[in-house]
Amino acid sequence: MAKAIRINAHGGPEAMTLEDVDVAAPAVGEARIRHTAIGVNFLDVYFRTGLYPAPNGLPLTPGHEAAGVVEEIGPGVHGIKVGDRVAYASAIGAYTTARTMPADKLVKIPEGVSDEEAAGMMLKGMTAEYLLRRTFEVKAGHTVLYHAAAGGVGLIFGQWAKHLGATVIGTAGSPDKVELARAHGFDHVINYREQNFVEEVAKITGGKKCDVVYDSVGKDTFEGSLDCLNPRGLFVSFGQSSGPIPPMNVGLLSQKGSLYMTRPTLFSYIGTRAELEESAGALFDVVKNGIVKIEINQRYPLAEVAQAHADLEGRRTTGTTILIP
Repeated sequence: MAKAIRINAHGGPEAMTLEDVDVAAPAVGEARIRHTAIGVNFLDVYFRTGLYPAPNGLPLTPGHEAAGVVEEIGPGVHGIKVGDRVAYASAIGAYTTARTMPADKLVKIPEGVSDEEAAGMMLKGMTAEYLLRRTFEVKAGHTVLYHAAAGGVGLIFGQWAKHLGATVIGTAGSPDKVELARAHGFDHVINYREQNFVEEVAKITGGKKCDVVYDSVGKDTFEGSLDCLNPRGLFVSFGQSSGPIPPMNVGLLSQKGSLYMTRPTLFSYIGTRAELEESAGALFDVVKNGIVKIEINQRYPLAEVAQAHADLEGRRTTGTTILIP
């Protein structure tokens, strides 16, 4: 038996309950792993509330990333063995002490990266990887704006973008978060509660604005973000913590400078085994080499997941949050 968080009806943090569950023996192509640390992400909130539909309906065990140890493998599994430390970020059902899952979703954790780091960085770090290297290939000389700079993805993004040579502008909602973002690669951080971020971006850039805006906030920042882009700039919407972007007339993009707009997801960027290995490998490299430091600022026992979600939604967290099984 294992312990797992289950959602039997969509709702607030209280909708999650800790239950006993059976863990099946691995079938062909599967592995059973014992979790040592589990990542917490805003994506999990979307599934808990029902904003994103559960792939197999309810009941649902949420969570998308974790690290652990392989305890058993089924027939036809190659590349991992019993005892390996592994991590993943693309299989819903992570909020549990143990699980059986497709082995091709797992990547081995290299020496120099801890289980807690791996659990807290796979989804967020590979998100930063595709945003910086593939959705828009950030290079020296680019100016980028990133909203929610003190969040889990933001702190990884800032360090990595600075390493690539970009001028990195961020927004955050408190003096403490502003300072945290500055300490993680952001050249300029705007307190959006006290300053108009559109006006501040114009000042910082001398009116030239940004090549790309990365926005996981959504409704509250959408229109202002478009005003921060230079002609033919790219608006990247990859989340909606303040609510979904309202319906828009696509002509708005032409009015504001022939802008581009995209709504990517991590799962479209790691859809093949080769893409997964490339993304995870790039992430592990920058962490092992000290380019990106993964700071775990909140730890909760698995049984206290409701508090973890409440703190996340209340914007009382910074950096990475993990659950300890």
